[in-house]
Amino acid sequence: MAQPLDLDAYLARINYSGPRTATYDTLAAILRDHNAHIPFESFDVLLGRPIRLDPESLQAKIVTARRGGYCFEHASLMYAALGAIGFNPVRHASRVLLFEPRHESVRQHMFLTVTTGGTTYVVDPGFGPFACPQPIPIDGTPIPTGAPTHRLVREGNDWFLYVARDGEEIQGWVSTMEEEHPVDFEMMNHYIATHPASFFTHNILASAATREGRVNVMNQGVHVIRNGVAEATQLEDRKALRSLVAQHFGFDLPQLETMRVDGVPGWQ
Repeated sequence: MAQPLDLDAYLARINYSGPRTATYDTLAAILRDHNAHIPFESFDVLLGRPIRLDPESLQAKIVTARRGGYCFEHASLMYAALGAIGFNPVRHASRVLLFEPRHESVRQHMFLTVTTGGTTYVVDPGFGPFACPQPIPIDGTPIPTGAPTHRLVREGNDWFLYVARDGEEIQGWVSTMEEEHPVDFEMMNHYIATHPASFFTHNILASAATREGRVNVMNQGVHVIRNGVAEATQLEDRKALRSLVAQHFGFDLPQLETMRVDGVPGWQ
């Protein structure tokens, strides 16, 4: 039987010390702190390591070893934490539309919905550089209201998450919002982590929040965002990747210097 999440250790990992009551303020604060302290990264895929979604494995990797993870890991960890606090989160899957059209995108993304105070919100901590640090109301209210970065739009039976990229609003993912279960994500996770057609088996994708903004890695390309200004650079080799991760992601992973990169664009 899987061990339950150590909630105290998780909250310490994200530097959260506020109330543990199932209210909107608690939900928003935990999502904000989670996004600020746990990076998005999929290095284990290219390192050939299995990715486990049970609370015990997530705690060992993300909480104790202070690693990051990709969407299934982020959302599964937050699902366990929110449930321990007293929320009733619901798991969902979506097709990501950032890199390919809908008919070519498998259901490869995991997010949650949480209802509190009579309103239902999307909670999506694992969407990499497009992760919203605030709960997104499903009524279409844009987040933030002044200069929208995220909003949900319903079209028939589908829900589209719109995100801001390069000053334009684009579709991030589409979902039917049906409830999914752990067995569904085990299947999706296996495909994403191992199938040769998966985006993650031949691309490096990582993103971390910093005090000044964010650091985004896509293969050899790096964008360091400070106070809204992005500086683009290129990684010379895997040693440079390890150094960047140690500097900005909060952990050192020596195996990055020998990580398999065959098939990754730009790497040799």
